Amino acid sequence: MYYNQYTHPRNILVATLTRLYNYGMTTTSGGNLSIKDDDGNIWITPGGIDKGTLRPEDIVMVKPNGDIVGNHRPSCELPFHRSVYTLRKDVKAVLHAHSPALVAFSLTGRIPNTKLLPTIAEACGKVDFAPYEIPGSEKLGNIIAAKFAEGADSVIMENHGAVMAGENILQAFARFEALDYVARIEINAATLSDRTNDFISKIEYADWPFFKPRSISPRECELRDDMANFSSRAYRQRLLFSGSAFLSTRIKGDDFLITPANFEIMGLNGSDVVRMKGGAAEIGKTPSAATAFCRKLYQKQDWINSIIMTRPPNAMSFAVTGTYMDSRTIPESYIMLRDLVMVKSEEYLCDPEAVIAQISPANPVVIIENCGVLTCGKSILEAFDRLEVAEFTAKCILLASRIGKLNPISQQQVDDIITDFKLPIKE
Repeated sequence: MYYNQYTHPRNILVATLTRLYNYGMTTTSGGNLSIKDDDGNIWITPGGIDKGTLRPEDIVMVKPNGDIVGNHRPSCELPFHRSVYTLRKDVKAVLHAHSPALVAFSLTGRIPNTKLLPTIAEACGKVDFAPYEIPGSEKLGNIIAAKFAEGADSVIMENHGAVMAGENILQAFARFEALDYVARIEINAATLSDRTNDFISKIEYADWPFFKPRSISPRECELRDDMANFSSRAYRQRLLFSGSAFLSTRIKGDDFLITPANFEIMGLNGSDVVRMKGGAAEIGKTPSAATAFCRKLYQKQDWINSIIMTRPPNAMSFAVTGTYMDSRTIPESYIMLRDLVMVKSEEYLCDPEAVIAQISPANPVVIIENCGVLTCGKSILEAFDRLEVAEFTAKCILLASRIGKLNPISQQQVDDIITDFKLPIKE
């Protein structure tokens, strides 16, 4: 979902709804999106049309006087879209969909805890809850619009789903995705504990001097492409969502690449990646807030050539509850992850040297409470593999806990794995 100011509203809506549908955030008949243009026209998805095969020509335009232009009737939810635009002049896009996690919260009358992870509360804005009314009715439109008029940016609709508003469709989508992500993490966490910990620290962005690269080597080009490809792959695997991660890989010495701050995952290109050399950032770009941590880690651990941190929903259930995740489940998990390191978010943000000291070839994966899962590797492929295995292992443990007591591999079996696979031992 990547577009510029010259992309037609029809194409923007189709691309956004396709993304929602492909990731299971809505169904064939469910969900609707709209955009209000500068002339006051509302471009909206149609009702009764297969969302899995939506085309630009299916999009309907509703003029300010109510005239409808298009091959189909507009979504039955047009009333609340129109009401939101009437009461919130800053809103130019409205998104309504039915992700299972958000529907689950709507059925229980609850709002997901946006304080579990950094940046989520900021991404979602003010979240409110709207009582039930008949879908498509003027009464529901008035209820939803009233919530937005009171300052809401995201609204959970009782027994229905969720609706988000934004200055553009990207902002509305980011709000929906972020709230859905934290909802899934909170639901998974309930399997482990009835208590979660809020994120209370603050993420600071460092000011870096700039440099202008004199040349770009073929290796740098290859690594930039790898980062863009693995970012997209991680998103498709649901290992991260917009604004929640960083990927980094070393060119050589104190010369490495890192994703920019608040990057759009599906639109990331190799040219967007930021090069950091000798403590200076590539001119004209803002690197991730994790850049200082990555630089120190590269300096202290010369075996590391790639670092990835994301917030996969199953592994994050351990992070937000402070529950230790035992990697001694199946041999592959232990071989790839070894014994996981768990640290407090305050330690990661305020005392990075202490965290870095715990990382080694024998302990390449760290779960940072409320922040994410950090994996290290000799290559970006190895770091990504560890990320996948960590999420796979977390999911297996959560599933196992629902049917019986976890039976991890014994210490003797672990010792045999270390010997047979010649795994490094922590010094």
